[in-house]
Amino acid sequence: MRFRHPDGSTVHLSYCTNVHPAETLDGVRTQLRDHCEPVRKRLGRDRLGIGLWLARDAARSLINDPSQLRSLRAELDRRGLEVVTLNGFPYEGFGADEVKYRVYKPDWTDPERLAHTTDLARLLAGLLPDDVSEGTISTLPIAWRTPFDSDAAALAHTALTTLAERLDALAELTGKSIRIGLEPEPGCTVETTADAIAPLTAVGHRRIGICIDTCHLATSFEDPDTAIDALDTAGIPVAKAQLSAALHAEHPHLPEVRTALAAFAEPRFLHQTRTSTAAGLRGTDDLDEAVTGRALPDGAPWRAHFHVPLHAPPAPPLTSTLPVLQSTLARLVGGARPLTRHLEVETYTWQALPAALRPRTRTQLADGIAAELTLARDLLVDLGLKELP
Repeated sequence: MRFRHPDGSTVHLSYCTNVHPAETLDGVRTQLRDHCEPVRKRLGRDRLGIGLWLARDAARSLINDPSQLRSLRAELDRRGLEVVTLNGFPYEGFGADEVKYRVYKPDWTDPERLAHTTDLARLLAGLLPDDVSEGTISTLPIAWRTPFDSDAAALAHTALTTLAERLDALAELTGKSIRIGLEPEPGCTVETTADAIAPLTAVGHRRIGICIDTCHLATSFEDPDTAIDALDTAGIPVAKAQLSAALHAEHPHLPEVRTALAAFAEPRFLHQTRTSTAAGLRGTDDLDEAVTGRALPDGAPWRAHFHVPLHAPPAPPLTSTLPVLQSTLARLVGGARPLTRHLEVETYTWQALPAALRPRTRTQLADGIAAELTLARDLLVDLGLKELP
């Protein structure tokens, strides 16, 4: 979906296809047919943006056979779909029964992460619509926090610097500018936007910036204005933003709140949980650690890294951090000029929701994703953007 910002530029809204994980190219094509096109039709749009997730095997198939890339581009056009951004965070196995810590491998100390991201940049340059000259890719925030030392930091810095050089060369070759956004996430070496400033300043290249995920921002109790002001002061570009909402518990000391939270603890993904105290941020790596023990103080609200559907917050006594999303979006695109032009709804946890809340059919899932995009569209229109055909 495209929107005209009051400054005349185009802002793109998409949804991320990691909600339909596919490891192979054939799986990606099935995903486009069975999920993405039906969502577009529900919205009554001739064209819908998708934030494509290409796992390692799918990406390599496209790199090794350029005719397959041309065929995929043609299929996107035929189904009324367009790609201006990729989710390059998960490498493979995102549809596994247990993902947890595996999602952070390979990290930016591993040459394979650089190779894979380079492949994604080349592929995105070939998938961009003819009238779009800039694409973005989100990636993991360097590495999980342990083990990580100064030698690992040096390896990651070298890899990101090399990537910037390769993106420059790609732009010269293709005329397409591809930018990368590190995506701060609780538990990683870059947990917050503030943590991103030092390593990104060290790289010092406009093609390497940040991806703001509003669920992660909220989980870490970051204030959107403070975060974005600091990035602006440091000259760190916001490559893209992922529109997502975290799980919020206002009174975690109450037994009924613990019971409600426990329903969201599940075996597939990590749901890092945080609370803000006078001594700073405290947290656990997963939700079950928080609800079953005394790992977290419970005198202040808890937030969990669980991407809940934007339009459907959980029932009381829980809620979501949708207000943080709204405040962040207002700062990013509600001003005189947009700070980013790529927005991506990223609720990948539909099938990890408590059983009573999960979609039971493809139809129900498509309805839910369309409802999320409709909410995001309405927020953009309220900020003065005009939806384009």
